[in-house]
Amino acid sequence: MKKLKSILEYIEVSDCKMQEGSLRADVNVSVRKKGETKFGTRTEMKNMNSFRSITRAIEYEADRQIDILEEGGKVEQETLRWDDVSGKTFSMRDKEDAQDYRYFPDPDLVAIKLSEEYIENIKNNLPELPESRKQRYLEEYKLSEKDANIITSSKYLSDLFEEASKICNNPKAVNNWIISDISRILNETEIEPIEIPFDSKQLGKLVTLIDNGTISSSIGKKVLVELFENPRDPEEIIKEKGWIQISDEGAIKEVVLKILEANPQSIIDYKGGKDKALGFLVGQAMKETKGKANPQMLNKMFLEELNK
Repeated sequence: MKKLKSILEYIEVSDCKMQEGSLRADVNVSVRKKGETKFGTRTEMKNMNSFRSITRAIEYEADRQIDILEEGGKVEQETLRWDDVSGKTFSMRDKEDAQDYRYFPDPDLVAIKLSEEYIENIKNNLPELPESRKQRYLEEYKLSEKDANIITSSKYLSDLFEEASKICNNPKAVNNWIISDISRILNETEIEPIEIPFDSKQLGKLVTLIDNGTISSSIGKKVLVELFENPRDPEEIIKEKGWIQISDEGAIKEVVLKILEANPQSIIDYKGGKDKALGFLVGQAMKETKGKANPQMLNKMFLEELNK
């Protein structure tokens, strides 16, 4: 279903917004014991409007049918309604045979004959489909198979990746933001990629601000949350929030000396060969500066002081 949705998005015949009715699904479920060849009696759930609901409905309905059969009962062929709030199915109407559907031929529907030339013309003018775009990402951007699958699963995500990469000239960083933080927020908020409130310019600008040292990656995560909640220019966000990275050597050295003075045991640990002590000290400095200190400069200055 996700593959079908993806293809429909790429050829731009639908925006596939399930919650708005642009794409719906009917789900048929039946169960049978292991080893049996004959299918069980099916039930049908109509007009499902999200992948999450489809998954939950299938799991619930399979369990319900199994319980009926194990208790010696009989599954009735019927149309069910899925209730997303209670997480249960409810009977709508029985359907025993095909005639219950009232099928009949429509005499006003005429045959549509398409020429081979017409079909070939459509084939030759199709936009880039998910599989070919995925292959291109593997070769052009050197993405992993897993990352390429995730990004090309949605045309919106794929377009976001391509356009943001052109803006910041750092496809690897854009890929990382989409695969990690953006995907996590989409899962937590249960929204579709097409509902992402910010655009490729804003994502590209965020990556650029990190690359040129204006903000740190940890501040970048905060900016991304802001982009989801109240999308606007990332530069405007960091100025408004006072999140511009501290890259002044004097200010950073002051923080480094303060942290070293407060953590004498970490100095002993580092000199004793415990490299993790450096990470702890840098972490304390980032905490002291509320994530605004340039982490590369912190690392460098801590090493200079520790190795004296």
